[in-house]
Amino acid sequence: MWIYEKKLEHPVRVTCPDVKFAKMVITQYGGPDGELSASLRYLNQRYSMPTSQAKALLTDIGTEELAHMEMIAALVFKLVDGATCADFKAAGWEGQYVQHDHGLFWTDANGIPWSAKYIACLGDPITDLTENMAAEQKARTTYEHLIACTDDPCVKDTLRFLWQREVVHFQRFGEALNDVQEWMCKSKHVWHGHKCECD
Repeated sequence: MWIYEKKLEHPVRVTCPDVKFAKMVITQYGGPDGELSASLRYLNQRYSMPTSQAKALLTDIGTEELAHMEMIAALVFKLVDGATCADFKAAGWEGQYVQHDHGLFWTDANGIPWSAKYIACLGDPITDLTENMAAEQKARTTYEHLIACTDDPCVKDTLRFLWQREVVHFQRFGEALNDVQEWMCKSKHVWHGHKCECD
């Protein structure tokens, strides 16, 4: 189903390693509003969407979120490249070094492992699409916080690209919500909370 293109969606560069900042960025890898949560949420929700447009959009965005997770992984790895145990200790991230060395693991900035509770799926398309719009806004805000916490222009470039994609995804989910609401209004199988006397 998927064709994997063996390059990042956008170049990931760092001016120099920065273990302390890597500890912050990791939240977009395995935190509640991170890219893993987004990709799994959208790829899971697509099955209960009532229109082909909504299903296709969730597949497209869910797939792109996997590419964003790959970018975050590359960014974190480059930020810790060559770091020693002392570097991790100085950054207050010695737990990462002890358990994973330079390997990646899905956690938030506080070291809390990723959890399936981060994924919302109620099976109601309006609820799920509204949740997705909120999720994109939370990710956008997190990227803004990260951009404010680094002076590295290369890192800012990567984070700004990801920030822009969150904005676009929010807009696309809004369009999908309009599409689904229109479909539901036309459907005679949707419960509206009262019996319609005009049928």
